[in-house]
Amino acid sequence: IIMGTPVKDVQLPDNPAIKSLLLDKHASYVEAFEKNKDDYDYCMTEFLRISGIYWGLTAMDLMGQLHRMNKDEVLEFVQSCRHPSGGFSPAPNHDPHLLYTLSAVQILVLYDKLEILDVDSVVKFVTELQRPDGSFTGDKWGEVDTRFSFCAVATLALLNRLDAVNIDIIVKFILSCMNFDGGFGVTPGSESHAGQIYCCVGALAITGRLYEVKADQLGWWLSERQLPSGGLNGRPEKLPDVCYSWWVLASLSIIGRIHWIDKTKLTEFILACQDEETGGFSDRPGDWVDPFHTLFGLAGLSLMGNKEVKPVNPVFCLPQDVMDRIGLQCKLLK
Repeated sequence: IIMGTPVKDVQLPDNPAIKSLLLDKHASYVEAFEKNKDDYDYCMTEFLRISGIYWGLTAMDLMGQLHRMNKDEVLEFVQSCRHPSGGFSPAPNHDPHLLYTLSAVQILVLYDKLEILDVDSVVKFVTELQRPDGSFTGDKWGEVDTRFSFCAVATLALLNRLDAVNIDIIVKFILSCMNFDGGFGVTPGSESHAGQIYCCVGALAITGRLYEVKADQLGWWLSERQLPSGGLNGRPEKLPDVCYSWWVLASLSIIGRIHWIDKTKLTEFILACQDEETGGFSDRPGDWVDPFHTLFGLAGLSLMGNKEVKPVNPVFCLPQDVMDRIGLQCKLLK
């Protein structure tokens, strides 16, 4: 008997209703999620509220339904999350953090309302979180993570203020997190993870240093994330999850290796994660839906060329027409 590592995967349901993209239901789901503010799920996600709004708005824009959201209410909420430090909190009376600062900026870019932002104070908040080794902490409490490196450079790029930081030491830190398999971890020596890989290759794309990536080696590791069900996981021996349809595919798109994935099988997996009654996407078939997986399910389909949704930018996870409007481009690998 030959013993090996068992493949962890899921069985796709044989349900014809979820073999097509249920756009109307998804738009209604996102709209209702934002309107029903007494709903349990809405109340329990206050700690990441502004990111949740970004996920919902971007999903709606990709579906061509952004007009259904209450723009004035959203902008008022974003303003209420502004902190005296220059950063943004997930909700009023919470601490500011790089994660939520990027979400706030992305929302304002979506609505073409950057003029209401005090750009200098945001830039000050971001740059003061950089450490001497080039890494960034997420907030004043000091946690270091390559996610925060991406959030910092993405925020500054969207504000056209990359000149405010030392790019060389940022890149040096990111490259110190590269592993033997071509992937990237949270910090130097941490295991490769698809989410961290997206953050690192995204940051390298923004800073114009993608040539530092071992594209074929990294592309192999990323393509190995596809399981027999068609879904993608974030690292070996984990179950597939719709959100990795973004983290893995966006990374492959940035390094010019997206054709290494079986798009037909992945599309089947993503569509199987729809809720045909309520709308929305879940992490896996039959699980509870949420705005996070709804955005990344739609974004994954967009990256694979689905014409029912708008093209998405693989670096900033914003509609490509929004990036064209602000004139921000990143050179990707081929």
